[in-house]
Amino acid sequence: MRHQKKTVKLGRTAEHRKALLANQVCSLIEHQRIKTTLAKAKAVRPLAEKMVTLGKKGSLHARRTAIATLRQADMVKKLFEDIAPRAADRKGGYTRIVKLGARKSDAAPMAFIEWVDLPIAEEPAPEEKGKKSKAAKTTDAPAAEKPARKTSSKKTTPAAATEAVAE
Repeated sequence: MRHQKKTVKLGRTAEHRKALLANQVCSLIEHQRIKTTLAKAKAVRPLAEKMVTLGKKGSLHARRTAIATLRQADMVKKLFEDIAPRAADRKGGYTRIVKLGARKSDAAPMAFIEWVDLPIAEEPAPEEKGKKSKAAKTTDAPAAEKPARKTSSKKTTPAAATEAVAE
């Protein structure tokens, strides 16, 4: 029975797993959202939440603990200065996992892990979004038909295939 065996091993040794999770959290801090497998996202979430909790404490001991775990001082600085203050009024639940579906190559379930308070990029106003000016409408030529795809029974290399598609 697996009672009280919480650690998800991810098919790695303990050292490799710690390094992987630390790098994933650093990438999450740097990019605000990362795309990874669902299993890794679920394993990253507790560590990311602990790092934000340390960032909210803000003490020297918390900073040193975060540096010892993440091993990247610049990411710890960003965590303490940018991410932790945004989460100051939250009591937990700093991250969300958004399921994306299966990856094409090996059908692994994929997911985004992101900060809940992720700043949203502003979209253009509705009237600007899909409209063209009248001058642009009159000068647009009708779309030319796409040339038929070349089909060949010969095997091609990936480089030759990309050249054929580019033509």
